[in-house]
Amino acid sequence: MKRLLITGASGFLGWHLCQIAKPEWEIYGTYLSHSLEIPEVNLIKVNLTDYQELKHIFNQINPTAVIHTAAHSQPNFCQTHPQESYTINVTASCNIAGLCAERAIPCAFTSSDLVFDGLNSPYKETDAVCPVSIYGEQKVKAEAGMLERYPNTAICRMPLMFGIATPTAKSFIQPFIETLQAGKELNLFIDEFRTPASGTTAAKGLLLALDKVQGLIHLGGKERISRYDFGKLLVEVFQVPDAKLQGCRQQDVKMAAPRPADVSLDSSKAFALGYQPLSLKEELAELRKSS
Repeated sequence: MKRLLITGASGFLGWHLCQIAKPEWEIYGTYLSHSLEIPEVNLIKVNLTDYQELKHIFNQINPTAVIHTAAHSQPNFCQTHPQESYTINVTASCNIAGLCAERAIPCAFTSSDLVFDGLNSPYKETDAVCPVSIYGEQKVKAEAGMLERYPNTAICRMPLMFGIATPTAKSFIQPFIETLQAGKELNLFIDEFRTPASGTTAAKGLLLALDKVQGLIHLGGKERISRYDFGKLLVEVFQVPDAKLQGCRQQDVKMAAPRPADVSLDSSKAFALGYQPLSLKEELAELRKSS
């Protein structure tokens, strides 16, 4: 069987990717601090920022393909820990591209919609990047560095993602639902727009990109929506009675990392290749069934 190395298997997206990919691949998943077990997946503790350790893993596994999802993906953390986050978000990413180039194997990388400044959405792959946070800057540097080392890399810009909680990671909707079901007030931005996709859909998109894409691809969902309207949809689908949902503005909430207003992605290139997100309502209904 083909061997797929998935970095960050303990992360939200990495876990979903393991579930989707395991029927077709022999999977080796890496984790660092959150040990876990996933049936039919070989899990290995690796410090990806240690180049010798990384090289050893490549030699040991001899992967047929690599999907690199491991990252410090919280913008506020990256803003306050720029050097620590740089080593995994940029240096390790470029090293992985180099190791894939040496073997001439497919490589996919999870970048972010936060490479854009939020002023000219929806964004196509050809639009100029202009990040407003350190996290966004690191993703831009990783994109450029990986493509320089290995032009065949599929650089997958990911949207806001949601889905079932995994053994070691939640998506943003779990705390939303807990807050609402406890009868507490939930404040959500009316002026921040994204094109969300479920973890399952995003994982399918990554496998498609691994097979069919070299260079940039956007893997957003089909609908542009504010956080507040997403919350309203969540209340409707999960049938939360007497939900206390309040709209607020980005400027009302102080955070370490600046937030762009609208980083909606135009993913028509991916749709043409066969990437098929469901509507948000359908995605949430599927989620409700499985939770």
